[in-house]
Parts: sequence; structure tokens; C-alpha cells
Amino acid sequence: MTVTITAPRETRANEKRVAVVPAVAPKLEKLGTEVRIQKGAGEAARIPDEAYEDAGIHVGKLELGKADIVLSVQAPSPSEIRKMKKGSVLLSFVYAHREPKVVEALMEQEITCFAMDLVPRITRAQAMDALSTQAALAGYYGGLLAATNLHRILPMMTTAVGSIRPAKVLVIGAGVAGLQAIATARRLGAMVEGYDVRSEAAEQVESLGAKFVDTGVSATGEGGYARELTDEEKAQAAEVVTRHVQNADAVITTANIPGRESPKVLSEEQIRGMKPGAVIVDLAADGGGNTPLTRPGETVEEGSISIVAPLNVPSLLAEHASELYAKNLLNFLGLIVEDGEIQLNWEDEVIARSCLTHAGEIRNEAAAEAVRGD
Repeated sequence: MTVTITAPRETRANEKRVAVVPAVAPKLEKLGTEVRIQKGAGEAARIPDEAYEDAGIHVGKLELGKADIVLSVQAPSPSEIRKMKKGSVLLSFVYAHREPKVVEALMEQEITCFAMDLVPRITRAQAMDALSTQAALAGYYGGLLAATNLHRILPMMTTAVGSIRPAKVLVIGAGVAGLQAIATARRLGAMVEGYDVRSEAAEQVESLGAKFVDTGVSATGEGGYARELTDEEKAQAAEVVTRHVQNADAVITTANIPGRESPKVLSEEQIRGMKPGAVIVDLAADGGGNTPLTRPGETVEEGSISIVAPLNVPSLLAEHASELYAKNLLNFLGLIVEDGEIQLNWEDEVIARSCLTHAGEIRNEAAAEAVRGD
């Protein structure tokens, strides 16, 4: 038997990625699949149709109703989902908390949906952790945005007329994106500090050659994310962080909770006390931003302070973002496709915890609460 896989051209705003790249074609074939993608699906990522055809992938009209498995970056629209084969499989980012109509359509069509934003952050699932691969690219780009939006250079430079001191960069949040932002800013020659409410992040920050800002407050949470701080903890941490924020030339914020509103990690008071010409790069704009002055998708001036808040940052690096995402999907498919057949082992923790909907029901309790409005 053969499993038919299709990948549509992404249609949502600011999305340039594609779910399948030519490089994964041989391994998809070994799983016993036939891959068909929509004409022009890779154009925004600078992957021409000819590259897919050369890899043995059929390029043509989108036929969702004939696919056993649909691979997508963003979740298809409710109308697109209703065109899918009943009982088929979807792999994509969904963020069910803000997509109740998508979830309802998935249930109506009895789609088995594995949401890539639900893949558990456990060692065994690292090769399928699309949130991490995309966050790493976002962090890298955040470092570049800091460098290109400052009206000064990052590294120390010695000239015939004297030396220029290196810029000071503070990265708030030492998750995947934050650590990559730290590494990038360090490579560019900046003096870098990293802050995270999880005290165990200090070792990772320091391993990259940056200084860890220790506030005496720890907020280690579940699943690799930080828990919400109490008001007292916030005040204590803010006092220490404020000094470092207002001494920095650039601040990169990375506090992002997938599918949820981004926490505000900087206040208006902190921002207005920053150095003239300082820059904030807000990598959490998709969730509303990490500052109350952020305007998602825009660069704004607050006095002499610039706040840069691009949307869907991984998509700005669409070629490599697509390549990494396609490999995440390939590794996940290896769990559910064998010898040309879809085989779902619900005893497998990765499969069970990544499943959003199956057989007309919501399998994820948090998503169920969001759809019900609890």
C-alpha cells in the first residue's frame, strides 16, 4: 500500500514557509508514501517547482480530498479542512487556543490532527520539536535585528583616532530563542547579558560567554516554560532587571508562550529610562509583544528608543525554516507511517500528547477548555 501525502501553498499573512522540501523526498519515499504538493508551494521560500519535480515529488493542483496525510505549516482554514478526506491526518501548527473554528472543523471532518505546537519537550521527541527549531532561527535573527537597528556597531573597534567600546546587549529569556540571540550577539562582538526567571538557565547563559543577571527569584515551570511570578517576585526581579535594561544599548525579549498572549516583561517606566538611541527587539510580537508599547509588525519610536517587533520571524528565514520544519515532520511521520500504512500507537507518549483531535473528539484537555470557553 501507499500513503498519499500532500502539502498546500501557505496562504496566511506573513507566512513564507513550506511544509515539504525536496531534500526529504527520498526518506518520505522509504516510508511508503507518495508526495504531491500544490504548484507554487515553495515559491515564497525560494524553492521552485522544478526542484520538487527533480526530487520525484509531483507538483500540481491541490487535491485535499485525495490525501491520506496533509502537511502544513499553519493550520488550514475551516473551509479547507472540510475539503479533506474524512478521517485523514493533519500535521501542522494549530495553536488551538486561538483557533476554535479550526478545531471545530477538525472534529466535524473527524481529522486526526497532530499539532506540532503540542509535541512534548522530552528527549525522545527532540527531533520532532518544531517549536524549538523555529525558535532557534528567530533568536538568531533577533541578534541581527539588534545590530542593524542600532545607530552604532556591536564590537569594539580600534582606529587611528581612538577606540569604540563594544555595545551592551541584554537578552531577556534564556529559552531556545534567547540562547541563540545571545550566541549571535556574542559572535557579532557585543558585551552580552542574559536574564531568565529560571535560575538554572544561568549555566547555559554563561556557557555562551555571557553574564547571567541574577535577581534572586526563580520561576521554573513545567514543559520547559517559566511559571507566572507572584507580585512580590515581580517587584524584586524588576528592581534588578531595570538597572541592566537601562544600561543596555539593545534589549532582545523572547518571552513567548505558544498560542497564548505574550507576558509583558518590560514596563513603560523601564523603557523610558533607557539610554538615548537604545533598541528593543521584541521577538514575541505574534502574541502581542513583551512590552505595552509594542506594535506587532511595526517598528515604533518611543522618544529616542526604537521598538522593533516583526511578526512570524522564522518565516523571514523561510528557506532554512522550511528545511528544519520539513525534517521535524519527517521524523514525526516515522512514528505513524510504516511500510505504506498509517499506524497509530496510542501507547506512544509522543503520539498521544501531540494529538489534538481524533475521531471527532478533542484529545487535548487544554484545547478542549479553550474551545468550550472554560
